[in-house]
Amino acid sequence: MIDFVRNIRLWFAPERVRDEGDTPDYRFSLANERTFLAWVRTALALIGGGFAVDQFLPDLRWGWRVGLALALLASGVLCSLRAVSHWVRCERAMRRGDDLPVSRFPAVLSAVVALVAVAMVVVVLLGWEG
Repeated sequence: MIDFVRNIRLWFAPERVRDEGDTPDYRFSLANERTFLAWVRTALALIGGGFAVDQFLPDLRWGWRVGLALALLASGVLCSLRAVSHWVRCERAMRRGDDLPVSRFPAVLSAVVALVAVAMVVVVLLGWEG
């Protein structure tokens, strides 16, 4: 729990990451940043998809529309939070010479997106009024 709180503090004070270990090759830090930006782009796409489902499918039954939109929006929020958490954890690991952290989050995110996609297939096959 203490490590979790420390990581969250580093989200807002990334210069404090430099206090740990040695400075890694800048190419690794830049690669870590590109990965962070890819996660943020994914989060924005999920959030945009959630808004699109809600705004552009008015004929879809309310429960389906709200459920699918909220699933996409929640996935986007979690993805954006996970992006910064993963960036800090990787940067700290590189500085300390540790193995990079592993995560189940990509698998969970993929499963959620797949479930939303299956639900959309069901909606399309059954029609908008499902």
